[in-house]
Amino acid sequence: MLTPEELEAARDRLVPDVVADGLRVLFCGINPGLMTAATGHHFARPGNRFWPVLHASGFTPRRLDPSEQAELVDYGLGITNVVSRASARASELSETEYREGGRILEEKVLRLRPRWLAVAGVTAYRIAFGDKHATIGPQTRTIGDTRLWALPNPSGLNAHWTLATMAEEFGRLRAAAEAEG
Repeated sequence: MLTPEELEAARDRLVPDVVADGLRVLFCGINPGLMTAATGHHFARPGNRFWPVLHASGFTPRRLDPSEQAELVDYGLGITNVVSRASARASELSETEYREGGRILEEKVLRLRPRWLAVAGVTAYRIAFGDKHATIGPQTRTIGDTRLWALPNPSGLNAHWTLATMAEEFGRLRAAAEAEG
């Protein structure tokens, strides 16, 4: 277990993306938390539900540990973030950071060409892409040929969404991605 001092030392660290060209789905977190930055593994905080939901929705054949994140590419999946800098809470990010992150994310998507970009956090999606009326689910907007989907934030703090309801929404995305081949 990391100490509070070790976590605080990870503030503002950058965490490398898990990406490849032509992924089926590029998942996009809001920004790395301190546990993610300290370990170098996306969605690493024990209360985060990303990894359990990824498995429960059928994206992975078993529940992966954050330390196994590189295996995602074998399943045609990847991970990036709207804002690259680590913080203790997303509330520490400014709207300017979100908008700049959205611009950088668009460039990344145009370069990598995933079939779907799935932003885990509808509020982050709204700010990053200037779409204040976006809701959870598929979006009408595209980036090049990449379709967009706003997912619920898997943080344990997002109590409105249960593991089951989150898995259902992630499963809708998985079905849409599979329907396209």
